[in-house]
Amino acid sequence: MGKPLDPAALDAALRNVHRAGMPGLFAEVRDGEQVWRGAAGVADVATGRPVTADLRHRVGSITKTFTAAAILQQVEGGLIGLDAPIGRYLPKLVPGERGDAITVRMLLNHTSGLAEYLPYAYPSLRAFPDLAKTTPQSLDDHRFTRFDPVELIAMGVSAPAVGTPGGALGLYSNTNYLLLGELLEEVTGTTAARYLTENVIDRAGLCDTELPAGPHPRGPHSQLYEAWFGMIDPPRDFSVFDMSWVGPAASLISTVADLNRFFRRLLAGEIVSPASLAQMQRTVRVVSQEGRTIDYGLGLHPMEGTAGGDTFWGHGGTVWGAGALTMIRADGARQLSVAVNLQRWNRLDAAGRPQPHPVDGALAELYRVALHG
Repeated sequence: MGKPLDPAALDAALRNVHRAGMPGLFAEVRDGEQVWRGAAGVADVATGRPVTADLRHRVGSITKTFTAAAILQQVEGGLIGLDAPIGRYLPKLVPGERGDAITVRMLLNHTSGLAEYLPYAYPSLRAFPDLAKTTPQSLDDHRFTRFDPVELIAMGVSAPAVGTPGGALGLYSNTNYLLLGELLEEVTGTTAARYLTENVIDRAGLCDTELPAGPHPRGPHSQLYEAWFGMIDPPRDFSVFDMSWVGPAASLISTVADLNRFFRRLLAGEIVSPASLAQMQRTVRVVSQEGRTIDYGLGLHPMEGTAGGDTFWGHGGTVWGAGALTMIRADGARQLSVAVNLQRWNRLDAAGRPQPHPVDGALAELYRVALHG
């Protein structure tokens, strides 16, 4: 077990991330009843407005844990079969043999073999994962674009398969979670956003968490700066952005306090049953969007970089300009949620690989101090 929280050490670790090049970041760390919240840097580089620990923030793919919990609720209610083929529910979206072969579980744990739709939705990003050839122009072009999830799904389904359904090595793909959003709507008769709000967000008692309806974040928030591996210099503010391009895969807005509350209640069996939580913690090997091989469950995974003998569960997330990470020790006692307002700060070498940056080491040290003391 880690040592008790050290507020001075946590403050110093947070400031070091800011000094390493992060405009602003904020975090909440919990150890039992002991709570520390901190912030360092600015929420707006133009005005110098400081970040505070209570700001609302785009948390990216942490949304997937919320969506997975909603699906597991429907499994508990008997409306969805975890190992049933997706073609049973959405035959028009995943037709034929693939619809028969891909199960709901495979969508949740990214072993469906369905490709990521993003390179096809954003033509100028088509070079994924060869990031050295991409340009940021499409980010500006689509700030206010309202994407149709069915059209995005069709792009992913029609793209060349990236694996065999249920294969030994999965590939992380947002197409899976857009399909899960459509599945939720099919079986509940309401929108995925409304179901998630009423049955996951409200059930967890979250007051500052929402799936945004439009491009403008509500409430106090930071500006969000995208560097796109040095190709946007200086980094550009993308805090205003229509999040229909990721929907139930990555559009959530939350706070570090709400994230900690949600994951605490999830691991306590208050959002889904203990049996469903056990299913969420059954992992397979998956290649992440960064090209690393990780263990991944159903919208939840054990976290890397948490050496110290304890197991932590959680999720990370990025969107344009915003990043967040949340993790909780298996016993539910120790937690960290952190949000940053700059993304893709690493420049690329000649081979297109991100180069080391002082922010990376400073964040790793923050995680170590937060989780282990």
